Amino acid sequence: MSAYTQELTVNWGESDPFGLVYYAREVAWFNEIEHELFRQIGYPINRMIKEDRSAFVMGEIQFRFVGPAAYGERVRCTLTLIEVRDKTVHWHCLATNLNSGQTITEGTATRVYAEILADGNLRSRQIPDDIRASLSQFKSGEN
Repeated sequence: MSAYTQELTVNWGESDPFGLVYYAREVAWFNEIEHELFRQIGYPINRMIKEDRSAFVMGEIQFRFVGPAAYGERVRCTLTLIEVRDKTVHWHCLATNLNSGQTITEGTATRVYAEILADGNLRSRQIPDDIRASLSQFKSGEN
């Protein structure tokens, strides 16, 4: 497997009347899909927090609008691993309108593996080897 994909339906209120998907909804699509990816490989976010007091938090996102997706249309979201560094995971994100075949949005997301400190603050920490190994199946064969 070189990517993780999930399909969804554009809900009412996720785009304007012209099919322009709101940026916050694009980010939420990939956030939800990434959480599901971690659950699928045996590392649900709530388990990471409970057992290690750690989780992946958003470090940086950069998406660009390419095309529309209106209420009720089907979308395929694809996460492809660019690389895993000591404390970060870097994803390529692509959303495609399955009704038209057109790209909706494309970009990158960087997640930081962070420990939740007793005072509620976060501190980055090294990604455990078992999580790193599980993520390797989503690495693009092109990189």
